Amino acid sequence: MADVAQLAGVSSQTVSRVSNGDAAVVESTRAKVLDAMKQLGYRPNSAARALKRGEFRAIGVITMGLSSTGNVRTLEAIAGSASRAGYAVTLIPLDAPTQDNVKGAFTRLDELAVDAVVLIMEVHLLDTAALTLPPHVKVVVVDSDATGRFPVVDTDQRQGARTAVRHLLDLGHATVWHVAGPEESFAAGRRAEAWEAALREEGRQVPPLLRGDWTAESGYEAGLRIAAEADCRAVFVANDQMALGVLRALHEQGRRVPDDVSVVGFDDIAEASSFIPPLTTVRQDFARVGEWCVDAVLRELRGETVTGVRLVPTVLVERASTGAPRRG
Repeated sequence: MADVAQLAGVSSQTVSRVSNGDAAVVESTRAKVLDAMKQLGYRPNSAARALKRGEFRAIGVITMGLSSTGNVRTLEAIAGSASRAGYAVTLIPLDAPTQDNVKGAFTRLDELAVDAVVLIMEVHLLDTAALTLPPHVKVVVVDSDATGRFPVVDTDQRQGARTAVRHLLDLGHATVWHVAGPEESFAAGRRAEAWEAALREEGRQVPPLLRGDWTAESGYEAGLRIAAEADCRAVFVANDQMALGVLRALHEQGRRVPDDVSVVGFDDIAEASSFIPPLTTVRQDFARVGEWCVDAVLRELRGETVTGVRLVPTVLVERASTGAPRRG
């Protein structure tokens, strides 16, 4: 800074004011200082400036791994929205969803200096009283039941599942089978609850629930069970990856889609339109989830009180994997 001041013919204080964007600096002086910075290759110390301002322009994200499509696309949306708002993102992925791991992640983010934290949680962890988080950190949660403790942003899982079931019933199917995600997932739980509720409201038989782990392999195993059920004519699968496995199993067992069995997925991954047949699915608006998360963070940082749950609507995307039940 002293070298810049000497070259520009100004005081070090003036260089500091230019570095901090002080609007009171005369434009001709600012131009001389910026030119001197350029000549000397000077870059302001962002960490020192952050400490002085009391903000770091960084958002931490803690996520339960990067293996699921939902987590990756949500993270991508948060990062993009944060960048547009002038914030960097620091990611801490967790191998196991334990209280100690979450506390450790907060400690690490505190060391890395972030202004707020977004948690992408799929497990029943934040609703346990034993988990205490740093009181000074602003927190927003994705996909959790942390209502009352932290603001929550989520896809409207129940609305999406109801739309899928309603679509199949409207096509004329007597009932709808379901391949659910893992028990520890909030999203899977909400989709399964909505599937059962929609059937009961219509007075339809509720088939036994089949469960997978979000992978195509687990969907394939469930698909073999479905293929063996002659009365199964429609199935709602909790994500597109498992739906891919279901489609493969039905094909191998000679059950045609949609002539013999209609299949609906959830997520609308990029490859869904290239499945054979192209998959009818519930589209999640991950971009909107990311925007709303960052919006909640920025509002908290401005001192606003942010509470409750914001649900992002879903849309059914109809393709060739569903149709009216074949008669006879």
